[in-house]
Amino acid sequence: MTAMPATVIATYSRRMRVRLGDGTTCDARIKGKKLKPVCGDSVATELIVDEDDLLITAILERRNQLTRTNLRGKKEVLAANVDKLIVVAAATPKPDWFVVDRYLCAAELMNVAGVVVFNKEDLGIDTAARQALDVFEKLGYLSICTSAENDHNIAALADLVGTGLAIIVGQSGVGKSTLINRISAGNQQKTASISSKHREGRHTTVNSVMIATRNGGAIIDSPGVRDYAPMLESVDDVKHGFREVRETGQRCRFANCRHLKEPGCAVKTAVDSGDIDARRYESYRRAVFLAENINRDRY
Repeated sequence: MTAMPATVIATYSRRMRVRLGDGTTCDARIKGKKLKPVCGDSVATELIVDEDDLLITAILERRNQLTRTNLRGKKEVLAANVDKLIVVAAATPKPDWFVVDRYLCAAELMNVAGVVVFNKEDLGIDTAARQALDVFEKLGYLSICTSAENDHNIAALADLVGTGLAIIVGQSGVGKSTLINRISAGNQQKTASISSKHREGRHTTVNSVMIATRNGGAIIDSPGVRDYAPMLESVDDVKHGFREVRETGQRCRFANCRHLKEPGCAVKTAVDSGDIDARRYESYRRAVFLAENINRDRY
């Protein structure tokens, strides 16, 4: 049977919604229990005899993948093949900048552009938020302030997504879905929704969904979180994920310096002098301890 390439545009537990090369969309099931496609995946599919569904038979090679550490300390893939990772914070709920840091760490590990969006600007930007955004900008991250209430910078956000594929992430309640609605190409939820005959009960849990944007791109909406941590295979991942540590650490006395208590540490010197932001360094320390705990529990 001829395999047909498709892109996963929505995930509903073990059921998917996929888009074929000609633009048509349909429901799909997954062959076996080992395959775990995610939104953004390119997959191989086959027709199922006497059914409208397709069967996903393989996941094609991923350019990158957004991961997190689940409650069991195992890697969980959230999305694949994205061009940008957009982290949304807001005036309310109170921003957790450590969560933002960890998403930016994930973007570095994926080798994609990390962007910080501060939403609900109409409610005001306090000193702590302004300082955090200034630090991100000095590190080279693009940051923009938006308001869905008055459409401030909504067009800029749409331009930012462009014609590529972005994923929008952040804490619950920051207004991610509202922002997506503002930049979408219309009502995309119907296209991405699984057929009613396959829904399990009244409420079908949507893990993630890809929405077309008005500039010809697409954005993946993922559920909000209270906390987030990328899958960190080693302390080296943490070093790479914090770009100021990665760059300054090249001047350390020892190549294997963890930048915690080691002598001749250029990173610690930069923190003491104010060249590296103290809050970002504390975020780095927490990520190092997280990586060590994950790998200790693994073995």
